[in-house]
Amino acid sequence: MSVSQENITVAPLVLLSVLDHYKRTNTPEGKRVVGVILGSTSKSTIHVTNSFALPFEEDEKNSDVWFLDHNYIENMNDMCKKINAKEKIVGWYHSGPKLKASDLKINEIFKKYTSYNIFNSNTGSYSTTSNPLLLIVDVKQEGVGLATNAYISVEQVKDDGSSTERTFIHLPCSIEAEEAEEIGVEHLLKDVRDQAAGGLSIRLTAQLRSLKGLQQKLQHITNYLTKVSNNELPINHTILGKLQDVFNLLPNLGSPDDDELSATSANKAEVIRSSNSLQKALTVKTNDELMIIYISNLVRSIIAFDNLIENKIQNQKMHEKLSSTEKKTGDEEEHKEGDENSEENNRKETENSKPTSDK
Repeated sequence: MSVSQENITVAPLVLLSVLDHYKRTNTPEGKRVVGVILGSTSKSTIHVTNSFALPFEEDEKNSDVWFLDHNYIENMNDMCKKINAKEKIVGWYHSGPKLKASDLKINEIFKKYTSYNIFNSNTGSYSTTSNPLLLIVDVKQEGVGLATNAYISVEQVKDDGSSTERTFIHLPCSIEAEEAEEIGVEHLLKDVRDQAAGGLSIRLTAQLRSLKGLQQKLQHITNYLTKVSNNELPINHTILGKLQDVFNLLPNLGSPDDDELSATSANKAEVIRSSNSLQKALTVKTNDELMIIYISNLVRSIIAFDNLIENKIQNQKMHEKLSSTEKKTGDEEEHKEGDENSEENNRKETENSKPTSDK
């Protein structure tokens, strides 16, 4: 199986089920919960869409002593097939947060229950595999990044030519929700997000978390290289090659060192000029972007201030128009009342001026 092309997608329902399993059983500190994950495959991607919990016990002092109910797995698998026949057992999960020594032995147990199709990029066809997927869900995540890590076991060939051994390799993992699940996820996020926070605050918080995640990854790389240099870990040329690819993609922001100047002593001025030009170009681009942001905020403030003044003027005009209307209405009422009084007086004078007849 071409492991390098494997991708793992995990549904939010699986995360909620694992967390519910951990909370419902009141798992003490230092222990973990174990369950089965179900899903399907499409080409080189494994979709984990469902899961169920398992009765599991483990000795705290001796990790090689553990109990797993095989009959329970078979019964639950039969019931799950009646609900959705497309979902098959693709592996197992535990609440970690890290790999343990007994994981390889437990993984071998799940081989007889796991059977799914995987796309082979070399032959261009599908093949059946019984290699279970291990999904570790960190139920007490304190750092940044995803709370899931996916592993699959492979035979590792040692550089010294000794016998191979079984080990876990990490696979890229992502959280993907289907259209039907997005409604529930959005409803849950409403309770998590701060409704009073604005869009700018949310973006800045996301960028801060991303920077913290990058710092954490860089710290892991530093710790690994330190252990390799101190002969605490064996040299892995695949990892070192990928790290070298990362370093090659980084721009040269600093001044050239002595090795670069000595290697190109004939073109020393050219090296210094190219290094300075790159720094200058990045500085100019950063300044241009900051200037655009400043001008945009300034224009936005001026437009908002102009709208405020215009609103004040419109309100004043409406108030004056309303006042003049009320005054005109009052004058008309007074004039009408005066006309009525005049007519009444004329009528009385006419009646008084009529001659009285003699009896």
